[in-house]
Amino acid sequence: MSYRYTSGNSALAVGLFELLNPIPFGFFVAAWLFDIIYISSYEILWTEAASWLITFGLFLAIIPRLINLVQVWFGKARLRGPGVTFSFWANLLAIILAIVNAFIHSRDSYAVVPAGVILSTLVVLLLAIANVQLALRERRVA
Repeated sequence: MSYRYTSGNSALAVGLFELLNPIPFGFFVAAWLFDIIYISSYEILWTEAASWLITFGLFLAIIPRLINLVQVWFGKARLRGPGVTFSFWANLLAIILAIVNAFIHSRDSYAVVPAGVILSTLVVLLLAIANVQLALRERRVA
């Protein structure tokens, strides 16, 4: 967990962001794993569960992204830097891909492969790269 002591940002906003930011990543990783299991078993249950996980991940991604939007672009003490802005854009792109993925998963179960698996993989990779690079940059700064 990273600690951000900034004078201009609300402690509640920073706390909510740090609490809710990792949760969508877990849902998207679980959906990706369910898509992989579906490829090997072709049980409809796995793609239906992946669809629900993607939906829950998208709902839970709204609050941290709005907080991050204000902190990076509009706040008094804006968190600007190459790591923070890259993380913002990577998360935004991952959410857009996850929305497309949710629409693909709403189709018939047999129509999910391969587009749904590819999009799930891209979403997980984007979020993982964004989180790792941000953690490594914060480690160097601290």
